Amino acid sequence: MGAALGNKGNADSLKDDTGNNISSKNKSFCELTGIYWIWKNSTSDIIGLDHYRRFFVKSENALNLLSENDIKEILARYDIIMPKRNPNVFSNKTAAQFFGDQHDPLVWTLCRDYIKENFPTYLSDFDWFSREKTGYVFNMFIGRKEVLDEYFEWLFQILNALEKEVDLSIYDDYNKRMYGFVAERLINVWVHHKNLKVKEVPVYMTDKPSLKEKMKSKIISLNKKIAQI
Repeated sequence: MGAALGNKGNADSLKDDTGNNISSKNKSFCELTGIYWIWKNSTSDIIGLDHYRRFFVKSENALNLLSENDIKEILARYDIIMPKRNPNVFSNKTAAQFFGDQHDPLVWTLCRDYIKENFPTYLSDFDWFSREKTGYVFNMFIGRKEVLDEYFEWLFQILNALEKEVDLSIYDDYNKRMYGFVAERLINVWVHHKNLKVKEVPVYMTDKPSLKEKMKSKIISLNKKIAQI
């Protein structure tokens, strides 16, 4: 994704700079430039998004990808496939607190204000998620296009409004990816509002730290605690 900015990927991979696209916004919209491309250009009945280093898998700790048949069987019984929730994903804080700590509480407030004004029936869902201490993350999902197109329409209306209000120049490079972070939260609001039947599936991260690295980290942490005694 971000092909318009030189991120061409593999020669045989789909690019997000063809057809109707926002590829040039990849630095602030992240994987959403790929999502936008799918929304505007794909004709597939089932659509979704994995990452270059995160994949939906059949079981924890194994790169055993969901097959096309697996996906079809799941979607025959569920509305959408989402990443399995991690109870500690927000470090025991609420979604609103964590977003404020990691990103910018003003953006969260602007988002709420826009939803209150333009999508008032979603406000209780937004406030519900703001109080939650876990949620679906990574902007990963699989579902029928007719279902997800409705989400994309809603999502990009909100993000386009935020884009007019938020000054990204005040942020570091990490938080210049602001709209990706916002979308990561908003799918929780939308799924809750629509009362969708969700199938949670494990996500395998190809950049997970090795066992050796984990043990090294634990030893360093333990040594620090001992030094404080």
